[in-house]
Amino acid sequence: MFRLRFPEGEIEHWAARYQYAGERELIAGPVAAARQRGYLRMPEFLEIARWKTPRSRSRCAKNDPSFVEEVTRLALQPNTSPRLRIESLTLLSGVEWPTASVILHFCHREPYPIVDFRALWSLSCAVPARYDYPFWVAYTEFARGLCRRVDLDSRTLDRALWQYSKERQNGA
Repeated sequence: MFRLRFPEGEIEHWAARYQYAGERELIAGPVAAARQRGYLRMPEFLEIARWKTPRSRSRCAKNDPSFVEEVTRLALQPNTSPRLRIESLTLLSGVEWPTASVILHFCHREPYPIVDFRALWSLSCAVPARYDYPFWVAYTEFARGLCRRVDLDSRTLDRALWQYSKERQNGA
């Protein structure tokens, strides 16, 4: 289902070329706070959602702050099942699988990939018409296995997949 479009040995090369506005601030601010606290507060949730897709801001802002805290607390707990983690986040207004994956990727202690059209293209995988848990599990297992095989973290892999697509997808 997934096949890397470039040699595994080039992951660090593509990751080093990655630049995305606001990522450093996101990691130092909302992500660090959520990891320490175990949940997101509304302003942090909105920053992470905006980083992933600014178009969802108005829908995300409709969430009750206490619901954001409750859902993200559940999703970020270490003893919550992976399915409950990802699917509970989609209960939040404005949060689809890609944004939910960003929350897990940055805020959970376990490694989770970001589901994104760029990452999927770099893995020779079409974007599904509808995301579901079986797809998510396969994608997560593939990404984790690849990270183990090349001894890199999931953030490095995500940066490489995104950057490779950014530079190569339109000409493919």
